[in-house]
Amino acid sequence: MRTARKGSVEMPAFVRQLVKETEKRVSSFFKGGRGGAAEGEHPAEGEREEVIPSPYLDRPVLDKLTEEGCTHWGLTYALGSMQGWRANMEDFHNCVPQLGGELVDWSFFAVFDGHAGNTVAQYCSQHLLGNLLTTGGMGPEDDPEKVKDSIIEGFLQTDKHLQTAARREGWERGGTTVVAALISPYYIYFSNCGDSRAMLCRSGQVCFSTTDHKPYSPLEKERIESAGGSVYLQRINGSLAVSRALGDFSYKGAENRTPSEQMVSPEPEVCVVERSPADEFLVLACDGVWDTITNDELCAFIHNRLQVCTDLRDVCSQVIDLCLYKGSLDNISIIVLCFPGAPQLSAEALNQEAELEDLLESKVAEIYEELCARGEEPDLLSVLTVLASSVIPGLPPGGGIQSKRNCIISAYYQQREIHKPTEPNELGGS
Repeated sequence: MRTARKGSVEMPAFVRQLVKETEKRVSSFFKGGRGGAAEGEHPAEGEREEVIPSPYLDRPVLDKLTEEGCTHWGLTYALGSMQGWRANMEDFHNCVPQLGGELVDWSFFAVFDGHAGNTVAQYCSQHLLGNLLTTGGMGPEDDPEKVKDSIIEGFLQTDKHLQTAARREGWERGGTTVVAALISPYYIYFSNCGDSRAMLCRSGQVCFSTTDHKPYSPLEKERIESAGGSVYLQRINGSLAVSRALGDFSYKGAENRTPSEQMVSPEPEVCVVERSPADEFLVLACDGVWDTITNDELCAFIHNRLQVCTDLRDVCSQVIDLCLYKGSLDNISIIVLCFPGAPQLSAEALNQEAELEDLLESKVAEIYEELCARGEEPDLLSVLTVLASSVIPGLPPGGGIQSKRNCIISAYYQQREIHKPTEPNELGGS
């Protein structure tokens, strides 16, 4: 099931200013960089510098794509995805709760974060799973080492087929990171290629997360330099911000080197975690999420939201809004998978949530009245600034005041309606 939800939030001035400053840096140093219109290469001496279109919009696209589903063995999932401040949407995803056949008890989920266009991300979202399955390493015996080898082979085959398609179709550039979870009856197989991330929460704590593949990481940097590249501005050749990805073939031309030894490696890091009755939920998300929130914060926030939300899509939407309000300028995509041991609705938590929202509404009204009494303009940013400096008990753990921004904005506009000047009547009176 898919639905599109629209937002109508006017962004605060400080966020708009942040975008402008970030745009200047990106355009100046990275020439579009990751997710922009170009790969970040500097013009040759004497050449006229190309004008690069801004990778950011004047206002964010707040429409959300949501999706939900479940399996026969008790897993529920939801996806939330939003374009945000980026000029283009380059994220894709896979949600396959049941693989079918002898793998009917297996599930596959993945997030693809494209850069320098969305073509590669879209291609991989359509072909990666099929290539994984054709390796033949997955079956009822559920052999972890065999499955790991199959996953790696599936990624390498996808990159090989992708290169053939790129030559045939004339794709000049572009790539995608991938983070995926293959769930069997006994294990969770995490595959990561790039800087998207997966996280597993067990008994209320983060028990596993994947490692981001950045060019400046020691082992990644060593491979890049061995393949003839360099790392500066924390990027490969000052341009690409990830060290593993599918696609990006301009970084994969080193002779006498295997695909996994190129500057950009298509080989995923595969980790196997044995399933436990204490498993609560699993998160797959692009770096538009992780740029603004830590593993522990997101674990705590989702754990809390599951106790007050009846719709898992709403949990995803709240995470997206939280990241947006914390300053994420990227596309934002997240998949949340809940196991049978996930937190359930709690009457106590629902009461606390209602009390918190009542408190915030009264605080907004109090601040609005105070600003009016001082003759100051009670604009939204002023109200938010005063509220942010106040002590507010009961805020969602991991989310803070930003996680209740929509509630605050709603209360603000309610106050504006209450204080709206009386319109003159037809006789000209007040």
